[in-house]
Amino acid sequence: MTEAQGKSRTGAESLVQTFVDSGVDVCFANPGTSEMHFVAALDTHPQMRCVLGLFEGVVTGAADGYGRMKGTPAATLLHLGPGLGNGLANLHNAKKARTPIVNVVGEHATYHRKYDAPLTSDVEGIARPVSGWVKVSQSADDVAADGAEAIQAALTPPGQISTLILPADTAWNPTAASAAPLPQVAPAAVDTTQVDAAARALRSGQPCVLLMGGTLSAERTALADRIAQVTDARLLSDTFVPRVQRGAGRVDVQRLPYFGEQAADVLAGTAHLILISSQPPVTFFAYPDKPNWLTPEGCTLHTLVERDGDIDGSLQALAEAVGAGSVGPRVYPVERPELPSGALSPRTIGQAVGHLLPEDAILVDESGVSGGGTTYATRGAPPHDTLLLTGGSIGFGLPQAVGAAVASPGRRVVSLQADGSGMYTVQALWTQVREQLNITTIIFSNRKYGILQVEFGRVGAHNPGPKAMSMLELTNPDLNWSSLADGMGMQAFVATTAEEFTRALSASLVHDGPSLIEAVIDGR
Repeated sequence: MTEAQGKSRTGAESLVQTFVDSGVDVCFANPGTSEMHFVAALDTHPQMRCVLGLFEGVVTGAADGYGRMKGTPAATLLHLGPGLGNGLANLHNAKKARTPIVNVVGEHATYHRKYDAPLTSDVEGIARPVSGWVKVSQSADDVAADGAEAIQAALTPPGQISTLILPADTAWNPTAASAAPLPQVAPAAVDTTQVDAAARALRSGQPCVLLMGGTLSAERTALADRIAQVTDARLLSDTFVPRVQRGAGRVDVQRLPYFGEQAADVLAGTAHLILISSQPPVTFFAYPDKPNWLTPEGCTLHTLVERDGDIDGSLQALAEAVGAGSVGPRVYPVERPELPSGALSPRTIGQAVGHLLPEDAILVDESGVSGGGTTYATRGAPPHDTLLLTGGSIGFGLPQAVGAAVASPGRRVVSLQADGSGMYTVQALWTQVREQLNITTIIFSNRKYGILQVEFGRVGAHNPGPKAMSMLELTNPDLNWSSLADGMGMQAFVATTAEEFTRALSASLVHDGPSLIEAVIDGR
């Protein structure tokens, strides 16, 4: 009998208590009728912070950003199958990032499901494609133990999404049951056979590439760079990793290019490709008459460590095997660009960000075709984290910034946001204001789906006429981002020149709370 047994409470209250006891003390929520007892339980558990999102894609994207920065899961609270369905796009990104998240999804009462009410759906079927673990609680007495199991599953290396489906009667019925936190699952042990095979390849004298995936901490990239130096290997990362620590004093790892032809050129001539928490590289899409499998012909693939393995231990073992202990990493020097002047462009925006970025900032990058200038200009800025669009499902940036800010109080979040994808989850701006989060959102307002205009030609479609182009432009009417932000209570600036942008960014970075800069770039 546990300490809490004998004291009756609702199943929902037992779940919230289990979460708090296990260190899950933030819940991003968009509740409905079936979740009201979970909402009520929040009043009796002040340790649980609940953050309201006005759309489920904001809720799931924020949980992703939180998990990437914290390394532990937040909970989400979603309403039935349709509510879960509204959050799937950002759960897809979180799945590709291997982010730990615990979804709590309300369901009709167990005795009500047989009537096929209007909101009845296959919640389990909706959850499975984005979840590593799914369970339906069967009674109030099961809820606490199911919650502990969900948290343990979410933290299974390298991290995954758990979805606990909570029928309404299991939430409102009384129970005396409770559950203690479960032990965390350890990563798979270092595989010495794989380490030896990678070491032999690196000592072969043939061209080798180390390809890193997963979270790129400063310590990880420094260790990998030392291995690359002593073996004359090249060090690359996946195109979109979940989180990378970069800036002055850290290794600047080259990302594999997005476009397949460029990636193939970078990998050309590689004899041994060593995968570090990654997979053989492929293009995002298939294109007529273009490569899609990017491993060069005749190249041997080696897996140093799978995604669920001991990444740091495997790198350390490989460093010892190739004698990398005597060299230091090649870190990027302190190098801030000069403040720009004149026309506003992706390049001058990047210069201003690189010049003004505060130390220990968090960059959330959903800038699309406009963000290359900022990536280049921040290489020598003070040390910072960057979160990237791992799954390619747009509407990631604004919610991701919410979660990152909640997970990292005291750090400035700078959200680099393309205008088209920002409209998918624009409701996140309201949450930023409600929570008074220190987020600076930069909207690259080129009034078009820039990447789709590029992709139109790459897939071999005909030269676009007016009807086709109208599907790729954000005009007629133009989006007015400063008005959108103002309508949600957020300080907003409009910048049309480099000087105006610099003034706005300077003011935003010292502003207590969120603000938005609409950077108008002529995209027409």
